[in-house]
Amino acid sequence: MIVYNVTINIHESVHDQWLRWMQAKHINDVLATGKFSSARMVKVLVEEEMGGVTYAIQYTTDSKATLQRYYDEDAPRLREEGQQLFGDKMLAFRTELELVSEFFQTN
Repeated sequence: MIVYNVTINIHESVHDQWLRWMQAKHINDVLATGKFSSARMVKVLVEEEMGGVTYAIQYTTDSKATLQRYYDEDAPRLREEGQQLFGDKMLAFRTELELVSEFFQTN
């Protein structure tokens, strides 16, 4: 399994608007491409020196090939909408992760 992690720092002045957009539209649009099986949004609890609020959105997919198809077919259009809405008030960086193993507590 591949995890496509998008870490975003969003300026406080547009935070609430951005959060609504992410939860009601953008994450659903990414999932609607059919290239990801799930998404998780987490808030980073460490305060950044530059200010703002930081989140990580983790999308799971089956392979690097599927992720590459997302980059080629969907990413430019979906990234553009965020850029148009939030411009320089949003800073994003992306990381590709490969799940090696998972562990769960057993009682």
